[in-house]
Amino acid sequence: MVGIGGKIRELRTKSGISQQRLAELLGVSRPTISQIENGERKVSIDELGRVAELFNVSINSLLNKEKEPEVILEERAKDKELQPSIRINVPQKKLEKFKEVLLYILNKVGSKPNVGETVIYKLLYFIDFDFYEKYEEQLVGATYIKNKYGPTPAEFEKIVEEMTDKEVDRVKSRYFNFPQTKYLPLRKPRLTRLKASEIEVIDNVLNRLSDMNASQISEYSHNDVPWLTTEDGEVIEYESVFYRTAPYSVREYD
Repeated sequence: MVGIGGKIRELRTKSGISQQRLAELLGVSRPTISQIENGERKVSIDELGRVAELFNVSINSLLNKEKEPEVILEERAKDKELQPSIRINVPQKKLEKFKEVLLYILNKVGSKPNVGETVIYKLLYFIDFDFYEKYEEQLVGATYIKNKYGPTPAEFEKIVEEMTDKEVDRVKSRYFNFPQTKYLPLRKPRLTRLKASEIEVIDNVLNRLSDMNASQISEYSHNDVPWLTTEDGEVIEYESVFYRTAPYSVREYD
């Protein structure tokens, strides 16, 4: 099992920042970061909280108290036998819809400086849950996990990994001195694979929320009933969307 130091090293290298830069962001020395990553120094609870906030993860995940869901793309499902806490199979049809919706979002708002990975997570969540509330059927139908910073689509990383260098470009950048992961589209979405009703919901969400930064949209998601009624680390159930309150509800009820 990877320790806290190893987890911090993984998050830092994945975000493309140096030990020196992480030290500056946490207000410690570079040798301290090296000691933490090598397991030679314990991490204080305050430092742990700052690391969690910086990399948009929960403290429980840093402490290995959360089990990561295993995502299996349909064509790879037979490659190996796995025993995760949550197994998510992504059929080809769902995979293709996810790609087209993501590319639609990126072509529309991906160039905005505030739209990094965290904002994209929340845009996908509101698109999926708004559509489900309005039409009682899934659009992308991703699996969203509740964490400290709002809903996170479990399938995102696996699918984007398959798209990288072919359909999207992953770029490390900065937004107000914080590391940010941006995704730039390498092709236009295939609009024939999106229904008019789907595009309407996507556009409504982008018009409402795409100018928010990561902190604003995360905080906004925290007051939506599906997030409020889910335990930390658990899957957010789509059915809870029918108990939404204003201003989150997108459906007229009798």
